[in-house]
Amino acid sequence: MKILVTGGAGLVGSHTAEYYAKKGDEVIALDNLMRSNLFGYNKESVEFNWNYLAQFDNIKRIKGDVREESDVMKALGNGVDAVIHTAGQPGVPLSMKIPKEDFSINAYGTLNVLECVRKTCPKAAFVYCSTNKIYGENVDQISLEEEETRYVYKSKKGVSEELSVDLTGHTPYGASKYTGDIYTQEYGHMYGMKTAVFRMSCIYGTRQFGFEDQGWVAWFVIANLTGQDIIIYGDGKQVRDLLYVDDLVEAYDKFINSDIKHDVFNIGGGPRNTTSLLEFIGLVEQKTGIKFRKIEHKSWRPSDQKVYISDISKVSKALGWKPGITVEKGLEKLIEWVGANNKFFI
Repeated sequence: MKILVTGGAGLVGSHTAEYYAKKGDEVIALDNLMRSNLFGYNKESVEFNWNYLAQFDNIKRIKGDVREESDVMKALGNGVDAVIHTAGQPGVPLSMKIPKEDFSINAYGTLNVLECVRKTCPKAAFVYCSTNKIYGENVDQISLEEEETRYVYKSKKGVSEELSVDLTGHTPYGASKYTGDIYTQEYGHMYGMKTAVFRMSCIYGTRQFGFEDQGWVAWFVIANLTGQDIIIYGDGKQVRDLLYVDDLVEAYDKFINSDIKHDVFNIGGGPRNTTSLLEFIGLVEQKTGIKFRKIEHKSWRPSDQKVYISDISKVSKALGWKPGITVEKGLEKLIEWVGANNKFFI
């Protein structure tokens, strides 16, 4: 099988490329390596993953931008069997500072890739990495109860694909990602392409270069091990379901090899793999034996969902999939990786 992975140097992209390379497939990884510049980071981040992928003879790395038709067409060549579109501007706060750039990358970039695939290899499976942020503040209409260290849903286990995405605040990031989401659905409906939208909750894993504005799981581990301060926006009782990146890639592969023509899936760790920020801080300190140097509290961020837990019953039933790596086990893997590569974070 021949696979194109856009955003191939990112967390999800690099793990996806590695997964298929180890299966013996032919992989093309496309990335413009702009993450560090976007977030004002003066060290390597995705460049590490880019270099990591060089060890695989069956991964062809192409430096290019998903917004440039010529770059995407070069990566597609004579055609591929599947495209996993992980490329994107991933920062919610950053989208509020640079909304035009955010739209250009997330919305137009997705449309450009879809159209190039339709022209070149319309029978290829197309996987779009969407986000829980497309539901915006509608998530906060779900009744909550406050406990000592977290908020909990009163009457639900998780958020299903049926929750409305309309008449609510999203942030520019949520809006641009939803634009790509709905275009992916349309290319399935209108052009008969095999498409899947995966509305992802909190994805984490090794080779994740987390910053305060994006990738908080990795950022908390990095800050703890390198003695940096962290900021909690709100009271720290907000809850997310965590999914280790390897489990996510397995779900992509199951869709590609399924008979499903097109669909939308909420995906994350589900109700069994949840944590609040306060609980996660305690777990990190327990695993590393190091106290955080300083924890500062600031006001809630716009459209920050107090609780988001994915209802993964649809994706589990449709693909015969379930998370295999617990939060504790995944955290241990991440701590080990950050500890072994701390020169990139000091």
